[in-house]
Amino acid sequence: MYANVLPPRSLKPKQEFQASCGKMEGITTFKSDYRPYEIVKQPRHIPEEYKPKQGKIDLGTTYKQDFYSYKVQPVAIVRPLERQQIKKGKLDTVPTYKDDYRAWDIQKRELHKPEQTYHPPTVKFGNSTTFQDDYVPQEIRLRQSFKPFSVVKPSTIPFNGDTTHRLDYVPHQLELKFERPKEVYKPTDQPFEDLTTHQNDFRGLVGETAKICRPAYTRVTQNAQFQGSTEFQESFQPWEIPPPEVRRVPEYVPPAGSMELTSTSHLDYVPHQASRVVPIRPVSHRRNINFPFQGKSTMKDDFPAWESCRQGLIKQQQQIPNPAGKFDGLSTFRSHYVPHQLIPTESCKPLNVTLKSYVPFDDVTMYSIEYTPKKQEICPASYPSPPGYIFENTNSQGHKFFRKITPALKAF
Repeated sequence: MYANVLPPRSLKPKQEFQASCGKMEGITTFKSDYRPYEIVKQPRHIPEEYKPKQGKIDLGTTYKQDFYSYKVQPVAIVRPLERQQIKKGKLDTVPTYKDDYRAWDIQKRELHKPEQTYHPPTVKFGNSTTFQDDYVPQEIRLRQSFKPFSVVKPSTIPFNGDTTHRLDYVPHQLELKFERPKEVYKPTDQPFEDLTTHQNDFRGLVGETAKICRPAYTRVTQNAQFQGSTEFQESFQPWEIPPPEVRRVPEYVPPAGSMELTSTSHLDYVPHQASRVVPIRPVSHRRNINFPFQGKSTMKDDFPAWESCRQGLIKQQQQIPNPAGKFDGLSTFRSHYVPHQLIPTESCKPLNVTLKSYVPFDDVTMYSIEYTPKKQEICPASYPSPPGYIFENTNSQGHKFFRKITPALKAF
């Protein structure tokens, strides 16, 4: 059991409203420091009125003024001359493959394929198929149907002819149906003008027919030569271009005399005595208060400071006293431990010994008891005319087709 330890005291202030007894002054820092400015309306830019220039427009361009036409000569064709190959001597038609390739004497490998043991049958459909050899026909057993019989159980009580509809139905008298009289068609006396609103309101304007602006089609023959000059031939004529002049770099000549290490800043700089910059701070329009500052605020009045001391360590009182004498070398485990004799656990594993039975083996198994031998049926294809089938026809390839005889079912 631990000693009774009191919980630590909370240093949180109590939520108690303490109203100030003094009178509140209605001046804030914003009211005392704010200085109003005069608002001046910004002048609006009025665009000048457009006045068109007098006189005629000069349609001349710098291209027409500065360009000078030149005489153009036909351009020479820059096509390389055709070189004719001169054949000298006889052409050797032996390729490098035939010259370098040497055929090897390769012997033919022996086939490892097993000899074919298949012998074609002498009789038509004589050999049996793999399906006939491997398939064991089994008797088809019909599954037992768990569907209930759809047999209506007739009632022994005679029917009196009363139903829920006849018992609960209350007949109501039907109201007479309102029949709307059919309107008789009356044709109009005025004759049909055969005019629409478009024909009445539309009035076409009298004018000339539109003229075709398409240029006249002049057929150009295939062998006709172009006669005349183009704008490119007239305006752009070749002229000689002089080769570009090579600029000669003057040789570097080092300056004579010694080098002065003084800069323009050292020579031209004159130190000036600068005065301290006065801060451009607006003048505060605060009231001149003659009485001394009290140093009180709502924070100081409502939240007074109190003394707080550091809480000491909460140390529990030791219940077991420390030993006063000398340690005799005996621990609690050695003093309280009682030795016990070990008892080995018994193994439940069966012994690996072969069991010998002197009773003779009866040679009876589940297979020998439950197995029922089935009759091996012969494939109907082995018969010349299979039983249970009727011959229908033979196709062009010689295959015979048979149809199974369905047993006649008795009427239910």
